Amino acid sequence: MSQKERIGAVFNKSMISMIVMVVLIGLGEKMAERFLPIYLLALGGSIYAVGALNAIDNLLSALYSFPGGYLSDRLGYKKALMVFNVISLLGYAIVIMIPTWQAVFAGSILFISWTAISLPAIMSMVSKAISKDKRAMGVSIHSLVRRIPMAIGPLLGGLLIYLFGEQAGIRAAFIAAFVLGIAALFFVYFYMEDEKKEESKPVSAFDFKYYFSPSLRNLLASDILIRFAEQIPYAFVVIWVIKYNGLTPWQFGVLTTIEMVTALLVYIPVAYFADKYTKKPFVLITFGFFTLFPLVLFYSKSFWGFVLAFIIRGLKEFGEPTRKSLIMDLAPEDAKARTFGTYYLIRDIVVAAAAFSSAYLWDISPQANFMTAFGFGVAGMILFAIFGKDLKGLEKENA
Repeated sequence: MSQKERIGAVFNKSMISMIVMVVLIGLGEKMAERFLPIYLLALGGSIYAVGALNAIDNLLSALYSFPGGYLSDRLGYKKALMVFNVISLLGYAIVIMIPTWQAVFAGSILFISWTAISLPAIMSMVSKAISKDKRAMGVSIHSLVRRIPMAIGPLLGGLLIYLFGEQAGIRAAFIAAFVLGIAALFFVYFYMEDEKKEESKPVSAFDFKYYFSPSLRNLLASDILIRFAEQIPYAFVVIWVIKYNGLTPWQFGVLTTIEMVTALLVYIPVAYFADKYTKKPFVLITFGFFTLFPLVLFYSKSFWGFVLAFIIRGLKEFGEPTRKSLIMDLAPEDAKARTFGTYYLIRDIVVAAAAFSSAYLWDISPQANFMTAFGFGVAGMILFAIFGKDLKGLEKENA
C-alpha cells in the first residue's frame, strides 16, 4: 500500500469529526495558554506561581488522564469528550470574568490539561476506527492536525498582545477560546458518531501487571526521564526568550510557528515507515531531540539562534505519534483507553516532581535549569536504547 493510500484509509466520519474538534479547541487554547506565564506575571504573580502552575499542569495531566481513560471506556468517547469540553469552558469563564492572577491560576486548572483528559478517548477512538497496521498513521494525523492550531494560535495571541497589551490582549484570547470551545461542543454533539459499546474484561483499575508488560514498563521508565528533560525548562522558555534575550511576543509566536511547521513536515513520512518497518529507532531519535533542545536553547542568544533551537524542538515530535501508537500496540486489546490513561497517570505524577523543582533550579540560574534537563534526557535515551522494545522486536525474541 502506498503512502497516499495509507493516509486515505484512515479517514472516516469518526476521524474527521475528531479533527474538526481538535482544531477548534486547540486554536482557542493556544492563543491564550501559550502566553499564560506572561499573563500571570503581568497580573502580579511571581516566578514561583509560574513554576507551580507548570507543576500542577503536569500533576493534573496525570490525574485527568486516568478518569479520561475510565470515562471513555464507561461512557464512550463521544460523551466523554463532551464532558471534557464543558470542564474546559468553565475554566475559561472564570479567567474571563475575574482578571486576577489567583483567579487565572484557579481557572486554568480546568483547561490547561484538556489534552491530557481527552487524549485517552481520542486514542481509543483511533484504535477502534482504523486497523492495527495503520495505527501509527492514524495517531500521526491526530498529532499533525493538533499542531495546526499550535502554529497559528500563538501568532494570533502575539498579535492580540501587540494590539491591546499583555493583560487586555491575553484576556481577549481567552474570550476567543471560549467561543471556539462552544462551537466545538455543538459540533461534537451533532456530528460525531456514538460509539458502539462492547463488554470488557472486569479488571481492577490498579492491576498494574495486567496493563503493563515488561516492554511497556521499559518504555514508561525511559519516557519519564525524557519528560524531566522537557518539563524542567518548559514554563521558562517564553521568559528566557522574551525577558532575558529581548525578543518580542510576536517573534516568540514566529518561533512557535517554526516549531510546529517542522513537526508537521515529519509526521506523515515517519508514520509511514514506522508502520511499515519498526518503531523503536523512531522513538529513540525523538528522545534525542528532546534531550538536545534545552542545551541548544541555553546557548541561543539571537533570533536566528532561537530559530535553530525551535527547529530542534519541532523535530522532537519526530516519533511522538509513533510512541503513542507503540503504547496502544503494547496495551491489552480489551483495555486500550484505560491502559493509556494509566500510563499517563504514572508518568505525569512522577514528572510533576521535576516541574515543581523547575522554579528552584531557575532561581539558582537558567543554566542550572537547562543543564539539569539535558542530563535527564541523556539518561532516558540510554535506558531506552538498551531495554526498549517494540512489537517486531518482541516477535524476533519469541521466534
